[in-house]
Amino acid sequence: MDSEGHCCTAVTSYDADACRAPSAVHHNLRLLLSDDVRLRVQAAKEIRRLTKTSQRCRRHFSAAVRPLVDMLRSGSVEANEAALLALLNLAVKDETRQTQHDLEIIAHDFLTIPTQNSTLQFPYSSPPSELTFPSLFRNKISIVDAGALGPIICFLQSENSNLQEHATASLLTLSASTVNKPDISASGAIPLLVNILRHGSPQAKVDAVMALYNLSTYSDNLSLILQAEPIPSIVNLLKAHKKSSKTAEKCSALLESFMGFEEGRSALTSEDGGVLAVVEVLEGGSLQSREHAVGTLLMMCQSDRCKYREPILREGVIPGLLELTVQGTPKSQSKAQLLLRLLRDSPYPRSDFQPDTLENIVCNIISQIDGEDQCGKAKQMLAEMVQVSMEQSLRHLQQRALVCTPADLPIASEVSSK
Repeated sequence: MDSEGHCCTAVTSYDADACRAPSAVHHNLRLLLSDDVRLRVQAAKEIRRLTKTSQRCRRHFSAAVRPLVDMLRSGSVEANEAALLALLNLAVKDETRQTQHDLEIIAHDFLTIPTQNSTLQFPYSSPPSELTFPSLFRNKISIVDAGALGPIICFLQSENSNLQEHATASLLTLSASTVNKPDISASGAIPLLVNILRHGSPQAKVDAVMALYNLSTYSDNLSLILQAEPIPSIVNLLKAHKKSSKTAEKCSALLESFMGFEEGRSALTSEDGGVLAVVEVLEGGSLQSREHAVGTLLMMCQSDRCKYREPILREGVIPGLLELTVQGTPKSQSKAQLLLRLLRDSPYPRSDFQPDTLENIVCNIISQIDGEDQCGKAKQMLAEMVQVSMEQSLRHLQQRALVCTPADLPIASEVSSK
C-alpha cells in the first residue's frame, strides 16, 4: 500500500492491448463529449475499467481529465459517481516518466479529437518541440487544475454515502501530490475530512486519516488540522485497528506531528485512553509505528516533564521502552533511552559513584511504580534486555575478531605448535 492507500495489482494483457489502439482511446474520448448522459456514463465506466490496473492506459487517457471533471458538475448522481471513479483510477500512481513512444501517442491525443459535430481542442495546437514534458501527464495535478476540488468538496458533504466515500478516496489520492496540498487545504477540505473521521463509514475513516496524513506533511497544514480537533477521532481509529496496521502507522505519525503544539499534547492526554493507545502501539506496532509512538511520548516529556511524566508512567510504558532500546530502529533506540532518562525521578546526571547507566535509570523508575505485577514485568524485561544486549555485544566482538584476523596468517595455536 502506498501514500495513496492503494495496493498494486498486475496489468491484464487485454486492457494493455486496448489502450495501445488509438481508436479505442479516441472512441471513449468522443463518447465523453456526447450530449447523451448515458453515453458519457458509459465512456467514464469504460475508462475506469481500462485504467484500473494499466499504467499505460492512465497515460493514454490523460486527455479525458477535463471532460470527466465537467461530468462532476452534472446533475446526475450516476454521472457524478462514474466520473469520480474514473478520475480516481486516472490519478493512481501516475508519477512515472513516459517513454518516447508513449509521449508521441499522448501528444497526438492532446491535439484534436474529432467528434460527430465538432472538434475537441486540447491545450496544444501543435506538437511540443520536445516530447519530454513529464509534469504534463501527472494526472493528479491536471485533475486539480481542471477544477475538480469544488465538486469533490460538495460530495464530501453529500448525504449519498457512496459519493462521500469516493470523494474521500479521491482526496487521499490527490493529496499524495506535493503540488496539490496547498490547494486542497485552501479548498476547505480539512475540517470536512475530520468530520468524515468522526462520522464516516469505516473505509471513509481510513481514507480520511490517510489523506490528513498526506496533507500534514505540508507544514502550513498542521495548525489547520489541529484547529478541526481531530485527535479524539484519531485515537478512536487507533483503538479500533491492529497496532501493526498501516492505519495505525498513519495515526501514530499524525499524533507525533501534533506533539509540537501544546493544544495537541493537551488533547491527547485529555482523551480517555489517548496515552494508553500510544503506549500500546509502542509495544505492538510495526517498527515505523513504534518509532512514531516513542517520538510522541518523548516530545510530550521534553516539552513539560513535570506535566506529562506521570500520565506516561501511569500507562505502563516501561516494558515497551526497555524492549525498544534493543529491538527498535536506531532512532527508536536512542529516543527510548532518552525518554527513560526523562522518566526517572531526577532528570539530571548522577555522580561518578552512581553512573548514569540504563540499568540505574530503569531501577530508579521501577522503584516508583505501584503494583507488583507491573514492577515484576519491568524487572523481567530488564533482565531480558541485559541478556539480549550481552548476546549482541558478543556477536559484535566475534565479528570484529574475524575482521581483524587476516585470513592468510596463522592463528595463535598454530604458531605455538611450530
